[in-house]
Amino acid sequence: MTDPMAVVGFDANAPLTPQQQPPQQLLLQQPPQALLERLKDYGQEDVFSLWDELSHEERDLLVKDIESLDLSRVDRIIRCSLRSQGLPAAAIEPVPESCVSTLEERTLEERERWWKTGLKAISDGKLAVLLLSGGQGTRLGSSDPKGCFNIGLPSGKSLFQLQAERILRVQRLAAQATTDNSTGSASIHWYVMTSPFTDEATRNFFETQRYFGLEANQVTFFQQGTIPCISKDGRFVMETPYKVSKAPDGNGGVYAALRSSNLLEDMSARGIKYIDCYGVDNALVRVADPTFLGYFIDKGVSAAAKVVRKAYPQEKVGVFVRRGKGGPLTVVEYSELDPSLASAINQVTGRLRFCWSNVCLHMFTLDFLNQVANGLEKDSIYHLAEKKIPSIHGHTMGLKMEQFIFDAFPYAPSTALFEILREEEFAPVKNANGSNFDTPDSARLLVLRLHARWVVAAGGFLTHSVPLYATGVEVSPLCSYAGENLEAICRGRTFHAPCEISF
Repeated sequence: MTDPMAVVGFDANAPLTPQQQPPQQLLLQQPPQALLERLKDYGQEDVFSLWDELSHEERDLLVKDIESLDLSRVDRIIRCSLRSQGLPAAAIEPVPESCVSTLEERTLEERERWWKTGLKAISDGKLAVLLLSGGQGTRLGSSDPKGCFNIGLPSGKSLFQLQAERILRVQRLAAQATTDNSTGSASIHWYVMTSPFTDEATRNFFETQRYFGLEANQVTFFQQGTIPCISKDGRFVMETPYKVSKAPDGNGGVYAALRSSNLLEDMSARGIKYIDCYGVDNALVRVADPTFLGYFIDKGVSAAAKVVRKAYPQEKVGVFVRRGKGGPLTVVEYSELDPSLASAINQVTGRLRFCWSNVCLHMFTLDFLNQVANGLEKDSIYHLAEKKIPSIHGHTMGLKMEQFIFDAFPYAPSTALFEILREEEFAPVKNANGSNFDTPDSARLLVLRLHARWVVAAGGFLTHSVPLYATGVEVSPLCSYAGENLEAICRGRTFHAPCEISF
């Protein structure tokens, strides 16, 4: 029998002829011509500069990575964002007093009316809750989604669970307020925005926790987008020779994500009119707050935000301002606010002229969300942040592009601000324990102290082995949303802090 290797002229080390090569390998000897031409149109052909050094598998990965990008959209964003840098902005003015509902001006009658109006809208199915939950707990020392984080309360509940149980409580309150049957139900749909880095873990956490008592069909998950990182001249940064470096498009990416996921149409089909939008890393967030919703409906505005008074002039918080004479309300970051303006006092009110801090607690109409999603997409202006970006040359300085949730406000024909107390509604969880501020420890103490005040106001008593300022009690959201309904549970009873009070 003839040895096939002995055939005259056969060389086992010779490259395969085109006729002998698998089709995919033949296809990727050169970059796909049509794709290369498109990249040249946008000045991004350098992504193929290391093509000859790639394996067939790496070439395939690179082509798929480039094909996954909406190149015309990304190019438009790069050009518009770079062009907007350095353009003069209209001068800022303080927010008019008429745009703000301050704590001292609010009457008991108004609060009760807003509460009832909000509960009625909730019972009618007009409110949805929109959670911005794309971040990982990296700064907290965790690779899990931030919402999975347990800040150390007696119950051990995660941020996700605290928020879910507040939704459950509001549903019950709305049902009780509008029917004689206390077991009635009103459903609030919860839209949860994840990122490619948190999506699977978030979904799995909700499933293993059985949606914290909510119905699975009242929770919708969707992902924010990512966008290429660029050099200062607008070229894509390559993370590896076969992958473009990308970053999440910011919490303002929620508008594009709602639009591309067809969730604005989904909201409309459900009869939703109002959307309560907030960030996951606030342990005291009043999710689906009936009072805020009632105020929003009463004012008849397109957008609203809860605000807290700036604690001191140099506090590192963004503040609401009016941009230009008679212009829209928007947010200016603390780094962009001139120190002399930051310290200026309103001689009439005695407050800082620029005092209303943005804490990412917003309310929008569905009509406005449609408008702003289309407007932001058309204008395509993103904030550029100079950051270290992973690249084939190690970490290199480049630009990340992102939008912020407050980018919506300049599009609003009318905006109202609603003052809240920090100690009642704002306990941020941003930094690991040991940091100077916004830690799990500081947030836990804010929760325990607030709930301790609720219990004492309801006629309860506390004992404690450590100073009371360093401890307190936790009231389950299933018992009370904002301190209501506690007399029957607490009056005449003594609780040893720290502990959880539940049914």
